[in-house]
Amino acid sequence: MKTIHLNGADFVYDIAGEEHEDTIIVLHGGRGIGDHRGDFQAFAPLTDHYRVIAYDQRGCGESSLTPPYTFEQFADDLEAFRQYFLGDRKLILIGGSFGGMIALTYAVKYGDKLSHLILRGTAASHHHEAEAIENFNARIHKATSASIGMVDKMFSDKVVDDTELRLIWLALQPLYFENFDPDAALEKTRTMQLHAETHNALFKDKSYDLLDKLPGIKVPTFVVCGGSDWICPPSQSRIIADTVPGAEYLEVPGANHPVHHEKPEIVLPAIRDFIARRRG
Repeated sequence: MKTIHLNGADFVYDIAGEEHEDTIIVLHGGRGIGDHRGDFQAFAPLTDHYRVIAYDQRGCGESSLTPPYTFEQFADDLEAFRQYFLGDRKLILIGGSFGGMIALTYAVKYGDKLSHLILRGTAASHHHEAEAIENFNARIHKATSASIGMVDKMFSDKVVDDTELRLIWLALQPLYFENFDPDAALEKTRTMQLHAETHNALFKDKSYDLLDKLPGIKVPTFVVCGGSDWICPPSQSRIIADTVPGAEYLEVPGANHPVHHEKPEIVLPAIRDFIARRRG
């Protein structure tokens, strides 16, 4: 991993396919929980035709704990990355979950800097949280160590510390996968960086709601989600695809929130085809 200082924060990032001019930046999910490594690996096959960059958001992974933690700030950080690596060229953007929310925020504010917008398992408003809680209640049998109180904390600013966040995350992991591997979940949760400070700040702010701004997004947009996604359900992706002019939609049966990990043989060719067909 490499490091860079932008907008007053220190970011860690990975880059590959540097021989290519067309550039994809990938935004990871997880508010204070996720990092870029999994998404960078998932989209690494695209480096045969594209330069791919992925980084830890401020307050996430191994990037610096540098407030403010707002969607506006995260979009501004992305623009700083674009300017540094692309200059005046346009960006292909892939964002999933929380990263998809940043991507939508960026598309609203910096839409003229994008050539393509690709969204994976995300939502255009914080109101998706109510549906996620309903899904948890319906699927609680899959996560026998979890409770509704844990889910409530996941969507709030009440997480006590990093240790509690790590324990809640592990308890909820069976909900995220159609074929759950408990040993893999344990190892990932043991080694990942989690930051309750960032998580709480982002869930305390309930201003994220771009529903009325979606019609103003003019960049070619592709929306993909797992048909069994519990936390950003397909209904939320369909709202985006139905509201952004000309957007395309792909729902993948038999996949959950990390559809790009569970069904890469479907997701990656679909992304390649979309980029190739929808060029300016």
